[in-house]
Amino acid sequence: MTDYYETMQISANAEPETIHRVYRLLAQRFHPDNTETGHAPRFRELTEAYEVLSDPERRAQYDAVHQHYWRERWKMIDGSSGDVDVRSEQIARLTLLELLYTRRRTEPQQPAMSVLDMEALIGRPREHLEFSIWYLTQKRFVQRGDDSALTITAEGVEYLENNIDGITQTRLLHAHND
Repeated sequence: MTDYYETMQISANAEPETIHRVYRLLAQRFHPDNTETGHAPRFRELTEAYEVLSDPERRAQYDAVHQHYWRERWKMIDGSSGDVDVRSEQIARLTLLELLYTRRRTEPQQPAMSVLDMEALIGRPREHLEFSIWYLTQKRFVQRGDDSALTITAEGVEYLENNIDGITQTRLLHAHND
């Protein structure tokens, strides 16, 4: 499910005037005719979100589904004890770095990756990735671009290469248990 509120970078309780104002601002920025910042896919996403959120009836229908989806995303993995699992968090951080490392190596002209893409590839909701992203950014292992996409830094590459055994061992354990 696409989170239209996140697409438009607004709160779920935003007023119609705010939705309209934000759409106009972002549409100007991402319109394909804008030679400096135009981005056709992002513009289409914004337009789709605006069409739903600016129509009171469609927004009400969307909000009902959105609230259910939002609650489900925040549920933790079944069977978790509720304790902070430091080892899982370390593995998540290394996995994010590995994704960004691979992207940098295989697509040097476009080394950045969106959080949405990482979410889909890792299979964890972005809300569960935000702590890892915050940590990696603070340690300067990744950097966030103007479009919020993430790129691994030289420090991140070095850290990953020095700690890759943590991912390899975990994968071997999972493969052995499966």
